[in-house]
Amino acid sequence: MIIAIDGPSGAGKSTLGRMLAHEVGLLYIDTGAMYRAVALAVIEQGISLTDQRAVTGVAKHARVDLAGDPNSLQVKLNGRDITVAIRTAEIGRAASVISTIPEVRRELVYHQREMGTRGSVVLDGRDIGTVVFPDADIKFFLTATPEQRAHRRYDEDRARTNDVSFEATFADINARDERDSTRADSPLAIAEDAVVIDSTELSIEEVFERMVAVVRERQMKEVS
Repeated sequence: MIIAIDGPSGAGKSTLGRMLAHEVGLLYIDTGAMYRAVALAVIEQGISLTDQRAVTGVAKHARVDLAGDPNSLQVKLNGRDITVAIRTAEIGRAASVISTIPEVRRELVYHQREMGTRGSVVLDGRDIGTVVFPDADIKFFLTATPEQRAHRRYDEDRARTNDVSFEATFADINARDERDSTRADSPLAIAEDAVVIDSTELSIEEVFERMVAVVRERQMKEVS
């Protein structure tokens, strides 16, 4: 079974992807972490984020590995544990920028599909159900108002550092939405057969319960 979870920044994809994978016993693939890993490599090598040829070169040669339980996913770059290093606001912004480069997306989509062939998986990202796995068994599209998503991201970032403001986070969310929805290659879009969940007025537990219900219903149909 392949479960795709798409949606804009701050919609709760990673949190719910981990929860769902743990609940149904599937491998969890955080595709956003892969873009963050490449972004980290680009920054560490002193390469400009706008140098598409050089950034693509990094993406081609970077070995990004995801391993471990969904609740303790470990991200490695060329064998080095970068799980914590990629969770900064700077890396998040950089990942959003390089994700607009078509060649970078193609490189990572290839690796994501390769990971998906290893067995039943839950993947979250921006184009999983539309590009990476258009034939996924179940597709979710999670969303919420920009203000609500900004509040969630702000709370997450503030837990790591005091050097953050809601205004800056809100502006970053809007900038990411603009880049994701207008990029030429694989823009953020809702798959026609996706289950859309607007979590603006819902708790994480309520969204999770809805997602589990969809998966269990699908599993029961396969058994019968």
